[in-house]
Amino acid sequence: MLVIMRDHASREEIDHVVELLEEAGAQAHLSGGEVKTIIGVIGDREVVYALELEGLPGVEEVIRVLKPYKLVSRDFRPEDTVVRLGSTGAIGGGAFAVMAGPCSVESPEQMRAVARAAADAGAAMLRGGAYKPRSSPYAFQGLGLEGLKMMREAADEAGLPVVTEVLDVRDAETVAEWADVMQVGARNMQNFMMLDELGKIGRPVLLKRGLSATLEELLSAAEYVLKNGNRDVILCERGIRTFETYTRNTLDLAGVAALKTLTHLPVVVDPSHATGRRDLVAPMARASVMAGADGLMVEVHPDPERAKCDGPQSLDILAFSAMMESLMPLVEFAGKRPGVA
Repeated sequence: MLVIMRDHASREEIDHVVELLEEAGAQAHLSGGEVKTIIGVIGDREVVYALELEGLPGVEEVIRVLKPYKLVSRDFRPEDTVVRLGSTGAIGGGAFAVMAGPCSVESPEQMRAVARAAADAGAAMLRGGAYKPRSSPYAFQGLGLEGLKMMREAADEAGLPVVTEVLDVRDAETVAEWADVMQVGARNMQNFMMLDELGKIGRPVLLKRGLSATLEELLSAAEYVLKNGNRDVILCERGIRTFETYTRNTLDLAGVAALKTLTHLPVVVDPSHATGRRDLVAPMARASVMAGADGLMVEVHPDPERAKCDGPQSLDILAFSAMMESLMPLVEFAGKRPGVA
């Protein structure tokens, strides 16, 4: 349920509504603008509906939300959420951010080369995998804590924040110590125990859409994080599984445009995983900008042919620089600005 307060409702009127809701065992989440405050209500529906909040001083309207997600909805927060990326970047609210780096951290030299190239080309974040979820148990699984340290050192030298994946709720605090943004991969999108935990950790969360997940399921997964107090969530479209086999997955650009109407959260696109082909990454990146995306996550490797994973979908440094140069006019045309300081 959403309680829409009147324009310029007083602090006392807002607090009174919140007090009644909490006495009824509900949670009240406030979204305040310069003029209007919206209170998102989570709790027992019948108990909350019985409160008859419509007649309280300062209350303009009570909306009964039928969607399974509430806090991520534009009904709750009409204006875009802006998520800070470390101390140097931002995404959302017109800020467009590119996250670039290899699928997996392999060596200090590799990470330093990519970090310098990413920063020089205008990327806002360094990405890389220290813990890797692989379909085969015999494939390279990542360097773990050692990889986190390599990535952090390279990012600090280049002046970039870090985004990396957390695979297990038991590793969440360790990853949070070294990363600025915690990534939840497609296979973990509905790991509700992990989402609950990340809602309590003071780090932004980048949530990737599951391989066969609907938009409603993606938004409901994000709701778990916001419900526990963390409002800094970034959604990522990384391609979904269809009958098509030419590309690794099918990039759902219509879903990107739809998400921008359904939620206030920033939306990024991962054209690398979506296509699985480096020759398609740049065209799909440009298409993503025009579909309304707030950013991109792109795999970049100094020597893709020798990459330990996902080489065929990784851009080399020159190709990434060329892609970034082609993107900037489109970003400006779309009414956005680079999300770097």
